Formats: sequence, C-alpha cells, structure tokens
Amino acid sequence: MLLTLTSTADHATDLGYLLHKHPERVQSFDLSVGTAHVFYPEATDQRCTVALLLEVDPIGLVRGRRFGGDALSLAQYVNDRPYAVSSMLSVALGRVFGSALKGRCDARPELVGVPLPLEVRLPALAGAGIVTGLFAPLGWTVDAAVRPLDPELPEWGDSRYADVTLRGTLPLDRALSHLYVLLPVLDGAKHYWVSSDEVDKLIRTGGSWLAQHPERDAIVTRYLARKRGFVADALSRLAELDDAPALADETDAADETDEAGEIEAAGEASVPLATLRRAAVVEQLKAAGARRVVDLGCGEGMLLRELLADPSFTEIVGADVAPRVLEKAAGRLHLDRMGDRQRERITLLQSSAVYRDDRLAGFDAVVLMEVIEHVDPDRLPDLERTVFAHARPRTVVVTTPNAEYNVLFPSLHEGGLRHRDHRFEWGRAEFAAWAERVAQAHGYTVAHAPVGEPDPGAGPPTQLATFTRSEAPA
Repeated sequence: MLLTLTSTADHATDLGYLLHKHPERVQSFDLSVGTAHVFYPEATDQRCTVALLLEVDPIGLVRGRRFGGDALSLAQYVNDRPYAVSSMLSVALGRVFGSALKGRCDARPELVGVPLPLEVRLPALAGAGIVTGLFAPLGWTVDAAVRPLDPELPEWGDSRYADVTLRGTLPLDRALSHLYVLLPVLDGAKHYWVSSDEVDKLIRTGGSWLAQHPERDAIVTRYLARKRGFVADALSRLAELDDAPALADETDAADETDEAGEIEAAGEASVPLATLRRAAVVEQLKAAGARRVVDLGCGEGMLLRELLADPSFTEIVGADVAPRVLEKAAGRLHLDRMGDRQRERITLLQSSAVYRDDRLAGFDAVVLMEVIEHVDPDRLPDLERTVFAHARPRTVVVTTPNAEYNVLFPSLHEGGLRHRDHRFEWGRAEFAAWAERVAQAHGYTVAHAPVGEPDPGAGPPTQLATFTRSEAPA
C-alpha cells in the first residue's frame, strides 16, 4: 500500500522539516495493521518526494481477529488489503506524520501554514467514482486513471482501482488532514473498531474544513461506518462550528426560523462566514448601546453564547418557533450547569417571528440573523409588523445572504439557493429596497454593511442592515 507526496516549492527539501523525517534516512514504524516505512525517492531543492509504504499481512490480520466473518473463508486470505489504499493507510498517516498533521514544526516554525505546491499519488485506490467530489471542493485537481483488469484481455473491462493523482497548493497540515479523513471515506470501511473517540478525531482533524464541504453528510456517515448515533453527534458538533444544517432526518419542520448555515465558497478565508456574521452582529449591538437583546430565530444558540460572554448585555432572550431547537440551545449553553447570576441573564422562549408576542416588546434590540430568507414572501408583512410595529425596539439588526455572491459557489447551479429551507435570496438592491421601505413605514432609519470578504463584482457573501428607531413616531 503506497502513498507519495511531492513538494515543488523553492527549497523543496524543507518538506523534511515539516514531516519531522530526514530525507537521508529510511524509517520504519510498527503498527497494529503492519509495518510503515518512510523514505524519500527524490530530494532536491527543486523537487522533494516522500513515500509512505505500508506492509500489511492479511493472514496476520485474520489470525489477530481484526476482521469479522468466517476465518476459513478464502476471501479472508486472498484480497486487496496488502496493496489497495484503505483506512489502514489513514492510521499510518496519523501515526507516522502525527506532528505534521497537528501543524507542529519545532525546528522551523515559520514553515507551518505556508501553502506549498503539492502532488499526492495513490497508485491503487478504490472509490475513484467519488474521489473528485471529495477532493475538488477542497482545492485539489484530481486525475484518476482507471486501470483495466488485464491489458491483454480488454473484454474483461476495467478494474475497480484507479491510479489517482491530486495536485493543489495548500499548507501541508491541511493536505494531510484531507487525506486522513477522506481515505477511509473512499475505502467505505473502517479496518478498526469505531467508537466515540472517532467522532473526536474527526472533529479535531477535519472540523476546520468539513463543516463547509458540500459532501459533508456523506463523508461523516462513511467515516463513522454508518453508526447513526455517532453520525448525529458529529453532524451536531460540526453545525456548532459553522452553523451548518444537520441531516434532513435530524431537522425539525421546514418553517423553523433557525439560523441555518449555508454553503461556503471554495477557498473561503480560514475564519468561517458564520463566525464573521456573529461578530458583525455583536459589533452593531454594542455600537447601538443595546443591553437587553432578543435573538429572534435563535436556532441552537450560537449567537446567544457570544452575547452571554459579554457582560454588557444584561438581559438576553432567545426565541425560536421549534421546541426541539430550543432544547438543543439549552444543552449547548449548558443552562443546567450555569451559575445563578449568569442564568438570570438569559431566557429561552418558544415564539414566532410572524406572530405578535408581548413578551418580546420593550427590548433595546431585536436580531434577525439569517431568518427572513426562511419566511415565505407573503408572510414577510407579518414579520415586519411583529418586529417593527409591535416589539418596536430601538435597534433591529438583520442579516441575510447576498444572492449575487452565489455565482462564486461552484456547487450551486444557476438560480440555486444556499440552503434547502431558504424561501428566497435577495441581491443587494432587493434587500436595500425592502429595508428602506420597512424603515420608512415604521419610523426607522437604516444603514447597510457587508459581512465577509467582498467580491469586486458580486459583493459580500452576507449583507447586514441596522435599523435605528427615529425619535418621532411612525
């Protein structure tokens, strides 16, 4: 079983520092599945290649009872385990290149995080049909050459294996994390016991990019051997990292106005858009001097947690239409273990953005963060009356996706929406027109701000409007 990784950066042999493996040495490591060897077929300033060769003893695996089934079956002894890339190679990566995977380089710390032109070759890889969908969204160019079963007998057709080459420019630790997580996904089977520790490893290793991956659900499901409890746990934790939507069968009714995550653009900055969005909302609230705040459509409480962390917000209400989502918010906020003084600052309410609720009136500010696009257009007037006419806070902060930015999402077809529960998405002019009309109708002024890195033509990924109530009555 073989993997090679090549750097063509200037001073390419710096790869040895990053990997903690000297180019002039051959090293061997005993693993539970066999023996891993690390060596450098080439090492020059222009091109440096490291090879990871994993020797697997299929008979030893059976005798060690690492695989279930009939130990007397011929398939247990005659199989592709010694040469086809599998989760066993992922185990070897974690063991042999563990420090590099964590982004540690004590000898040359300035090398960590620097994008390198890399080429990864996997000469015998099953799952070639899905390899592009897994690696391309992460910035890799994928070349998969399927081999015939027998070149002398073309009528036998193609084999199930491909010679796969990945090319991309990215930091080494990020590249290794892609391989560590996705190799077991391509294999479709874990060659070791899957426990709750695997969830922790998945989040720890892939959390920074997996939450935004368009195949996130499939990756998590296959990585965790389709164990539903672990899959649900992992998806929930990924959602917390980036407010990403959970599995369809784990969500509540479609009219819930929770803060739903959406697709992130390939190559988006390392800070998730959801994090930037929450920071922008908190900034607007603080600039307005708000101390008593309602997060209307609070979802699972991501913004609530940040508001609680700031003592300037003395009273916080999280309101959502779905009881199940509020239960999750209470769990994520650890309300049951919260100190009395902190607990007095926050209240969770079941309420709707489109129905009048006296409990939401009289606050300094109301936040509608990624909410309006989940409301049917013909119900928007109800939302406007609920928030701007009845609750009538001094400040209202609204965020919503910028539809013009959608052209930069490779996985979206023309006219597609970023989330399955979005009823619409507005461009900048549409959102500005709606905001101006609402402000004039209810006695507010409005100011707009971008959220996220703007594109010169498409604008920012998220648009924000801050409404300030006029002193004069509407």
